[in-house]
Amino acid sequence: MYNQISANKRNTAILLIVFIAFFLVIGYVFGLIYGEGDEQAAIGLMGIFGIVAMVYAAISYYASGKLTLTIAHAKEVKRSENPTLYRTVENLSIAAGIPTPKIYLIDDTALNAFATGRDPKHAAVAITKGLLDKLEKPELEGVMAHELSHVKNFDIRLQSIVVALVGLIALISDIFLRSMFYGRRSKRRSGGKGGLIILLIGLALAILSPIIAKLMQLAISREREFLADASGAMITRYPEGLARALEKISRDHEPLEVANKATAHLYIENPLRNAHSGMWLNKMFSTHPPVEERIKRLRGMGQ
Repeated sequence: MYNQISANKRNTAILLIVFIAFFLVIGYVFGLIYGEGDEQAAIGLMGIFGIVAMVYAAISYYASGKLTLTIAHAKEVKRSENPTLYRTVENLSIAAGIPTPKIYLIDDTALNAFATGRDPKHAAVAITKGLLDKLEKPELEGVMAHELSHVKNFDIRLQSIVVALVGLIALISDIFLRSMFYGRRSKRRSGGKGGLIILLIGLALAILSPIIAKLMQLAISREREFLADASGAMITRYPEGLARALEKISRDHEPLEVANKATAHLYIENPLRNAHSGMWLNKMFSTHPPVEERIKRLRGMGQ
């Protein structure tokens, strides 16, 4: 378990560093083109990109929790309304060493759950009625421990930063391409071989960077799912509970009606239920690692 947790954290850190470096390179290259080769202008634009990214990430960070719960049509559950669920989350929170988050119920028969909020003190976990009705106690504990691990590991904060970077890269690339086709013609563009090479690199980045950024975001999301699985198993000391819950969730082909592409990465398993999920392209662009691999890793912990 400890080896898996360390490996997942290390992989996430590497991906995030590469992601931020990629973002800054885009800013530098576009700055060179707009600044007609002036390195100071390129560095300045790169700094502006960084500041805008931080502001956007901060806004996403503070607003994402309430927005996600609203989109999911989740209703808060009080202790008196479901003492068993409340006691389960409360006990697991004590074991995880975090405050008990608010608990929400989604009135849907699909099997799923998610965690949201900006930090352990302002967190919430949500579970569908279908999952609550169909899981046995060890399975429910496994799912809730997984979601509490997302809270404890500050995955919501990380995802806010990554989503902000992906959105800004797509926006910047779109602005750059529009300016190339409809806007300004710089001297650098017709000013020698070096300028032409930089321009071609910029065009290639503008076209490919949104795709590359999205793949990086998905890779980070998948690593965090593996980490939450391992961390959740550490909390319950019973990996088999979560493994059995994932088996039940994977056999449920009902899509979660309140989910969408913007919130799909938050759920314990992809709620959109693509019928062609076996295709390699869909696997590449999946928000979650293959459930078979997750179950295999969990059962490997118990050996």
